[in-house]
Amino acid sequence: MGTNQFDENSYEQTLIALFQEMGYQYECGYDVERDYREPFLAEDLRKGLRRLNPMVSNTVLEDALRLITNVNEGTLEQRNEQLMDYLQSGVEVKYAEDGRSRTELVKLIDFEEPVKNDFKVCNQWTVIERDKIRCDMVVFVNGLPLVVIELKSPSRDETDEEDAYLQIKQYQQKCPSLFVYNAFSVISDMLTNKAGTITAPEDRFMEWKSKNGDYDTTAVADYESFFEGIFPIERLSDILQNYL
Repeated sequence: MGTNQFDENSYEQTLIALFQEMGYQYECGYDVERDYREPFLAEDLRKGLRRLNPMVSNTVLEDALRLITNVNEGTLEQRNEQLMDYLQSGVEVKYAEDGRSRTELVKLIDFEEPVKNDFKVCNQWTVIERDKIRCDMVVFVNGLPLVVIELKSPSRDETDEEDAYLQIKQYQQKCPSLFVYNAFSVISDMLTNKAGTITAPEDRFMEWKSKNGDYDTTAVADYESFFEGIFPIERLSDILQNYL
């Protein structure tokens, strides 16, 4: 289908189908009953902690949950760095047992067996903090909103990647709590597709031009090469563990 036949909603639905083909669950943000002040999927996060840490007590898991969902000290960049450390290394929870101080390491993601994690994509994801925002798409891993995707219509000449980038920056100002959990963001109008972290200026948002590492026949980062290059479950897990 040519880009002139796509509007933003059609493109969004195309990407949702693509994510489902890659093994992601899908929920429409309008249908998720939740507190809009929480940027994460609270129940998915709680279930993920229990599933990945079967030998850890409920008390320790609740302490870990509090640490994960209340990263409040420092700048947004410092809070994001703390959460990424939790993501990659686990959360150290100190507790007392039999009069002695102990430490338990709680995993947020199973990097050894990525399929054991809960990968989900939601569209029209609302968050309320300093202001109300609604993200086009958000990718969750075990309930954590790790990727924000901002789309622009492929058929509108008057909008471009700069508009998508500025939208992401506005979201960061209005709802910084969402970006505490942000591994990276994506800006896409189907023809131009780029990814960057919360501190990246627009010229540091980069294309991804290959699905499998073979660049011989890929001159541009078309949307399929981009999304199928980054978001297969095992590859995204590798990026989260080793390349942030």
